[in-house]
Amino acid sequence: MTAGRYATIVGLGSHLPERVVPNAWFERLVETSDEWIRERTGIVERRFAAEDEATSDLAVVAARRALEDAGISPERLDLIVCATLTPDTPIPASAVWVQRKLGVTCPAFDVNAACAGFSYAIATGTTFVESGAADTVLVIGAEVLSRVLDFTDRSTCVLFGDGAGAVVLRRSEAPGVLGSLLGADGRAAEILIIPAGGSARPASPETVATRDHSIRMPAGREVFKRAVVEMAAACRALLEKAGHTPDDVDVLIPHQANARIMVAVAERLGIGPERAVVDVAEVGNTSAASIPIALDRAYRAGRLRPGQLVLLTSFGAGLAWGATLIRWTHP
Repeated sequence: MTAGRYATIVGLGSHLPERVVPNAWFERLVETSDEWIRERTGIVERRFAAEDEATSDLAVVAARRALEDAGISPERLDLIVCATLTPDTPIPASAVWVQRKLGVTCPAFDVNAACAGFSYAIATGTTFVESGAADTVLVIGAEVLSRVLDFTDRSTCVLFGDGAGAVVLRRSEAPGVLGSLLGADGRAAEILIIPAGGSARPASPETVATRDHSIRMPAGREVFKRAVVEMAAACRALLEKAGHTPDDVDVLIPHQANARIMVAVAERLGIGPERAVVDVAEVGNTSAASIPIALDRAYRAGRLRPGQLVLLTSFGAGLAWGATLIRWTHP
């Protein structure tokens, strides 16, 4: 880090599609019920994008809201980083489509760490600012997961929703983002995967017929266990590195996977429910978008105040995970 250069969040925004999909909608597709979904996930409803909406369409709305909140024009952006596992197109990146829709020409690229994507993206944006390579970075998490769901698989199709969230990072003389910690373990890659569509198994009539372009989670209990263990461990390690303890944390915002995972992470850290943001009931699991959506909604609800210590943490396919510690500066 260049001396005297820090990154801080100066603007936030999020966007959810109009279509609301309640739990009852799935009862005609798979053997499930509203009660079953609520008890196991805490999810009541989620949003699905319209047929003519792509990931960048959701992302650009969130981006414009974040820029407006920051009081910054798109032309002042030095970089756009978009975390997503559901890009508009394999190439170019969704960040490039966002850039085009914003009418700017700064560098733009995607990051794919699945549900841990925003942790990786904000760490990347922060590094660009701290190194002096950029002064203003737009960091987005955006997904249209409804396009990669198998609506015959009860274990996955009820979990996910669509949406986008964004933050604007700016150079600051005072610390905002205090640090990040990232991790990955490819030895468990198969327990959360989209099997087809890449170079290992290119699209074919067979892969389409077997729905192998959809999210598969053959070991849900193992995913649950690893999510709790890795997020809690990442948070503890990052806090220790920064000279803090869980008692110092004012607001914990975990990846909004399901309520049981979030409660378990908070309990492992000794953080009470009054300090944790659980926003999954109305949104579902929006993967890389979940943290910036929850962050924006908490901010607009008045839960974030200058001086607070805010801890973000995520976990996703890879396996991949991360944590970000922020001294909140945005009024």
